[in-house]
Amino acid sequence: MPLATDDFLDIDDVTPTELDALLDRAAAMKAGETDPRLTDATLGMIFEKPSTRTRVSFETGMTRLGGHAMFLGPDDIQLGHGEPLRDTARVLGRYVDGVMARLFDHEDVEVLAEYADCPVINGLTDEAHPCQTLADLLTIRETVGSDATVAWVGDGNNVGQSFVVGAAMAGIDVAVATPADY
Repeated sequence: MPLATDDFLDIDDVTPTELDALLDRAAAMKAGETDPRLTDATLGMIFEKPSTRTRVSFETGMTRLGGHAMFLGPDDIQLGHGEPLRDTARVLGRYVDGVMARLFDHEDVEVLAEYADCPVINGLTDEAHPCQTLADLLTIRETVGSDATVAWVGDGNNVGQSFVVGAAMAGIDVAVATPADY
């Protein structure tokens, strides 16, 4: 099922039906039932915030699907200084097939999506972490099933916010316990 949007900036950029289809496809890929390929595709990965897990997971995924991931850290590009962000987006959109960005400000990933002529994926911003939510929802589906109740205990941060929205979209009940200062 094709998605209605090219960019994935927040979990609610997809409909509940699209979310279910994404999780079905991910489960089929994981089980080896489908063999989607990104042969010769290049993913530009912008890291304003470093993360071992995010970098390794995206690089491994691209490699296993036949593509290539290109790490672009703060010392590698002029992200927001020396060159406007919209210019970085335009340049990347001409050379890569997709961009994954792990940034501080959510508005920056929106600018990338607006000006890049390729799909943009939010690898994390201060407001949202939609890829983590997809992974969490797939894990819940695989281990507990679709009829789950989940307790969220911890920070009411970007991860929690995306998870609560994604869980609601997937029909999962969530009880939230977040300390007042978090």
